[in-house]
Amino acid sequence: MAAQDWMRHLARWHIWLGWLVGIPIVMWTLSGLVMVARPIEEVRGEHLREPVEKAALPADTNIAIALPEGSDRPVRSVSTMMEGRQPVTTITYMNGAIERFGPEGTQLPLIGEVQARLIVAQRIKGGDAVAGSTFFSADNAPFDFRRPIASWQVELEDGTHVYINQQTGEIAAVRTRWWRIFDFMWGLHIMDISEREDTSHPILIAFAALALTGSIFGCVLMFRRRKARAHA
Repeated sequence: MAAQDWMRHLARWHIWLGWLVGIPIVMWTLSGLVMVARPIEEVRGEHLREPVEKAALPADTNIAIALPEGSDRPVRSVSTMMEGRQPVTTITYMNGAIERFGPEGTQLPLIGEVQARLIVAQRIKGGDAVAGSTFFSADNAPFDFRRPIASWQVELEDGTHVYINQQTGEIAAVRTRWWRIFDFMWGLHIMDISEREDTSHPILIAFAALALTGSIFGCVLMFRRRKARAHA
């Protein structure tokens, strides 16, 4: 008799937990389904990137870089690689600043709007169909980029946003319309719509614990139903 009373209480708790966590469970299931609907490479826009041939440095490459007089910034790394038909040396400082130098040791200018559009046209499939371009400073990055990098946003006619690093000319990110849907669903999944970064906060942990408890109660109640059928 005591076991039956305990099972009745468990069934009642299971119903209340179902009402409490029903919406989050549907939300997690829906967002998870959307996020796996397409391969992650397509979400990230990898299929839009044109392959870039890597060229070896000429055997007679000899680059001498003279840092500006009085410069005492500590250097993190120095690298030289071919960009197009010329070797380019990139100096990265400990504070994150980057400077690029051509084969004659002359400092290269930052990437401008025209050059950013040209990079997108050359390296992105359909990149010549440009709807507009906007510059964003490192402390004012758009929400679908969310990186502290000064960049050019080149918007294509199909809604894709391509971000070009102003300092290096690299394609920092490709944000398709599907990526933005994926990003929204990710925010729902982790219950962080505003920032979409925090995967460990009290609300998420509490609802996950309640959903787990409800699932365990449901599994236990399955034995009650099987026993009731056996006596029927």
